[in-house]
Amino acid sequence: MFGEYLHSVQTETAPRAAAPPRAKRRWSVRSVEVLAVLLLAAIAARGLLADAMDSPRLQSWTTVFISIVIQAMPFVALGTLLSAAIAVFVPPAFFTRALPRNPVLAVPAAGLAGGILPGCECASVPVAGALVRRGVTPGAALAFLLSAPAINPVVMVSTYVAFPGQPSMVAARFGASLSAAVVMGWLWLRLGRADWLRQPKHHDHAGEGRLMAFVAAARHDMTQAGGYLAIGAFAAATLNVTVPPSWLRAVAENPVLSVLALAVLAVVLSICSEADAFVAASLTQFSLTARLVFLVVGPMVDLKLFAMQVGAFGRRFALRFAPATLVVAVLVAVGTGALLW
Repeated sequence: MFGEYLHSVQTETAPRAAAPPRAKRRWSVRSVEVLAVLLLAAIAARGLLADAMDSPRLQSWTTVFISIVIQAMPFVALGTLLSAAIAVFVPPAFFTRALPRNPVLAVPAAGLAGGILPGCECASVPVAGALVRRGVTPGAALAFLLSAPAINPVVMVSTYVAFPGQPSMVAARFGASLSAAVVMGWLWLRLGRADWLRQPKHHDHAGEGRLMAFVAAARHDMTQAGGYLAIGAFAAATLNVTVPPSWLRAVAENPVLSVLALAVLAVVLSICSEADAFVAASLTQFSLTARLVFLVVGPMVDLKLFAMQVGAFGRRFALRFAPATLVVAVLVAVGTGALLW
């Protein structure tokens, strides 16, 4: 009895372990806070903005910008939702079983598979990395990487809507993009080296349910695609309003300069493929061939894609693959345009 009493007293009088200090929450500025500040600033300065809108040039710029965004946004939303669903719910083993074992035949099969599965550029890179990890020949995986954001159903429908009465643009974009993707896949089979391609790392959603992973993927893709859409619409509206028409005509009337100008513009703007057709349609000063170059190059070679390829496959791969893709995409698009128009 005395031993039990002594033990209870010692237990009660023993110092309790100090609770671990709570981690201080660091407040960071996110996109929501920035948007809220911008909206409040716009409300506060609505008088000045109303006076500024009296300018015909600014009214024209606003009309072009808003029309591009409104037309493209439904396709961007649909594309990002489908892309997130494929990334989360479709197992990578599906692609491995569906492709032929012969590498030469697997390349065009993978290119055609890109036309079946909707997805933007941001989704095609991790899917291609998963294919390489699962043993798919790299040439086929790279063909899928290039074709998926360029010829999927959402992109084709958006191109049809952006170019009403011109179904040849839809056919030209599909044919040129698929051809460029297959050519790059075959070139990798012939000239590619294993030490140029770093084995992509595996990114999973450990600890997350499929629904949460889908929401996270859709939110990430929508934020990126919407941001690049706004940048593209801003650039297109600014180009149409601020650049003197004589300058645009001088560039557009020169076949070589017009092709090179829109190829560089596609690389720099990095517009999501679900929305780039509306930007291209607004560049009415340029020929259909030059605008086709814009539509073929953009989903295959741009700044954000180059950065993602560096992260997934390594710098040695991206420094070789991106320039070669740019050359092939421009040549194939110009050849397709010469045949059709």
